[in-house]
Amino acid sequence: MVKNLILLGLPGAGKGTQADFIVKDYATVHISTGDIFRANLTNDTELGKQAREYMDAGNLVPDEITNAMVADRLSQVDVESDGFMLDGYPRNEAQAAFLDNYLAENGKSILATLYFKVSDSLLRDRLLGRGRADDTPEVIDNRLEVNKAANLPLVDYYKKAGVLYTIDGDRELTEVYHDVRNILDSL
Repeated sequence: MVKNLILLGLPGAGKGTQADFIVKDYATVHISTGDIFRANLTNDTELGKQAREYMDAGNLVPDEITNAMVADRLSQVDVESDGFMLDGYPRNEAQAAFLDNYLAENGKSILATLYFKVSDSLLRDRLLGRGRADDTPEVIDNRLEVNKAANLPLVDYYKKAGVLYTIDGDRELTEVYHDVRNILDSL
């Protein structure tokens, strides 16, 4: 069984697609921070109310609220039994440190961080191909730069922790997943 993974990569790197493959072949729970936020907002939880205040004002939700939402999700029964695969979290080193501390307090750790490295030109093409109205070349370039500033320090963070596996995401999905399986099967 493969437990406690993190998927890293820029928007358009294919994390969600690879996560779908992983869930089919390995008994683990896919946790997307987008899903966590939507659940808290929809269910009008206390954390959801706090997050909504920031979001309605056009601000980023502070780490402490995001961390609390993730910690709450990680404490649920399905994760306790099957482990987790995080997609979209952590987004910065402070969140990574919080996650490490939270897991250590609960006798757990990160098994592997899979970093899907994709060229800027392919990321742009993929994001433009989604056909979303807000995905103009300028918006996409800005989104990539903002995400690089957050992601690249995480790559170093998990490399230093000895749990980083870099995967060439410029190839066909099946080729990328072949590498993912090789890594997960070797753990």
